[in-house]
Amino acid sequence: LVRTLACGICGSDLHALRHADLFVETSRRAGNPRVMDLGRDVVMGHEFCGEIVEHGPGTVRALKVGSRVCSRPVLMRPTGPETIGYSNEHPGGYGEYMRLSEALLLEVPNGLATDHAALTEPMAVGIHAVARARLEPDDAPLVIGCGPVGLAVIAALSLAGATPIVAADFHAGRRELAIAMGAHVAVDPREISPYAPLPDFGNRAVNLIYECVGLPGM
Repeated sequence: LVRTLACGICGSDLHALRHADLFVETSRRAGNPRVMDLGRDVVMGHEFCGEIVEHGPGTVRALKVGSRVCSRPVLMRPTGPETIGYSNEHPGGYGEYMRLSEALLLEVPNGLATDHAALTEPMAVGIHAVARARLEPDDAPLVIGCGPVGLAVIAALSLAGATPIVAADFHAGRRELAIAMGAHVAVDPREISPYAPLPDFGNRAVNLIYECVGLPGM
């Protein structure tokens, strides 16, 4: 049992709030065996940092009460994994308390701010995407969409030593954030094609694309 200390607001939560019927319909079409019942309570929130309050039966108590932790937003049950947040049974980080699976806990390193630790889940999405791409030394990645996940991808690419990293977004503020997170070039695709050769990098062109907009058909 953990007490919520901080929880981010994900774009998925906003979609679920505004388009709950479509959210549930899509989940059902995808074959999800446990679909939210919108006639019952749902407590969302899956980008969280919490503090251990108590250990349940069968736990090994590897982390002491009071430890700050993050977790993948999944509860391991005898019948299989179940989602935390998009569930009538398993409340997420917008509530005061959550149940988490001990085996999935990550202890927050000493000195890391709680609100930064709550970004572990979206950062993990970016890190996973970069790992899946199996970067080669001559790759020139393009990140389309510089929202939170796109920025996480840029940060992970920068840590991996990718050069050059090209970012594309319509929003000037997001392009500035992309540069701050490690992109070498940030373009407004209404003005400059993100696929154009890069004069400052030997006229190389991008050959690896991360689509972080989430629009259908892309």
